Amino acid sequence: MKETVDQLKPEYAGVKLTLENCLIPPDQIAETPSQKDGLPSNVEEDLRFLGCEYIQIAGIMLKMPQVAMATAQILFQRFFFIKSFVKNKMEDVAMASIWLASKVEESPRRVRDVMNVFHFLRQKRQGVSSPTPMPLDEDYIISKNNVIKSERRLLKELGFCVHVKHPHKIIVVYLQVLEMEKNQKLVQTAWNYMNDSLRTSVFVKHTPETIACACIYLAARVLRIPLPNQPHWFYLFNATEDEIQKISLEILHVYQKKKANHDSLEKQVEIRRKILHDEKMKAREANQVENVNSAANSPSGANPSPFAETVSPRDVERTKESSVPKSQKPQERDEDRGPAISPAKVSRHRDHSQKYRATSEGQVMKHRDRHRDRSRDSPPAKHRHRDRSHDPKSRKHRDRDRKREKHSRKRH
Repeated sequence: MKETVDQLKPEYAGVKLTLENCLIPPDQIAETPSQKDGLPSNVEEDLRFLGCEYIQIAGIMLKMPQVAMATAQILFQRFFFIKSFVKNKMEDVAMASIWLASKVEESPRRVRDVMNVFHFLRQKRQGVSSPTPMPLDEDYIISKNNVIKSERRLLKELGFCVHVKHPHKIIVVYLQVLEMEKNQKLVQTAWNYMNDSLRTSVFVKHTPETIACACIYLAARVLRIPLPNQPHWFYLFNATEDEIQKISLEILHVYQKKKANHDSLEKQVEIRRKILHDEKMKAREANQVENVNSAANSPSGANPSPFAETVSPRDVERTKESSVPKSQKPQERDEDRGPAISPAKVSRHRDHSQKYRATSEGQVMKHRDRHRDRSRDSPPAKHRHRDRSHDPKSRKHRDRDRKREKHSRKRH
């Protein structure tokens, strides 16, 4: 009986918050929103790299801890696997990411400081010899509002899941297990690989434990330090050789990559943005034409919507008459126009209407003057005595007083 009751219980959906939810599925990685909007994959990769580099430089200038900079770069990467570079400006999202990460990691910075740093970097790109702070004008207010809106959009798209598990401490723990923590050069090299991997998208594809193993693997290979291989040491930490090699190749690709030009990337994004806008406008126009055609082809008696306006036969006739040119319209005959009116009758009617209008206006003015004179001659309202001779209530009281006086006389 108990089993049947448990089977009849409805199954409700739950909310599961784990760090595995932050990993992007492979099908979403294969075709990102930017690629769906027509942006080439190499341009998207350059924009990701450039945005993370701006965040790192801005974090150093703002004297933020490395944990906050790492969090900002990971949030930036996560956001652009959900939204497109074509529909969101890379620089605004980068500023919003570092501003949000500063609050998440309890090292808050003012939004004006963040904007000034990015303004300084923009001036350096343009070759300004003596950079100046951002003036407090209308452009500053617009840019500030864009950063605030980008932060809200970032939180909304990430579902307010902004926690990041960083592999930096995991590297030290794993090297302690391998009894290599005293080798400072190995620890520092693995740490450097970890910081450089933030410019890639490995943090949205693999777990922090696997990334830590890949950084130790790369540092040991570069420094030619032997590690246990029978069995391999990374099996102890639930990592596979294929995953470690994929992460290592992606990290090494950073050092072979040439720095892209920011302006050329923005031009390509702007071209795609304009093409998307034109396609959207064409689709809207085609939809409007289709709606008009469907309304024209629908039966005249049936209304497609209860809110549609009904067209009377008179409106239809008027529309037909307006569409016919004047040259094709039949000329009216004198018999159709009715009997002619003499000019003397028209003038007599006009004089009568003017006289009536003048008389009515004179009566109104006379009544207004009379009322004004009466209000001027009469005393103020608080000193004005009310005439109670015709008041039924006063008459009733007067009759009652008379009866009382008459009755008192009879008693005496």
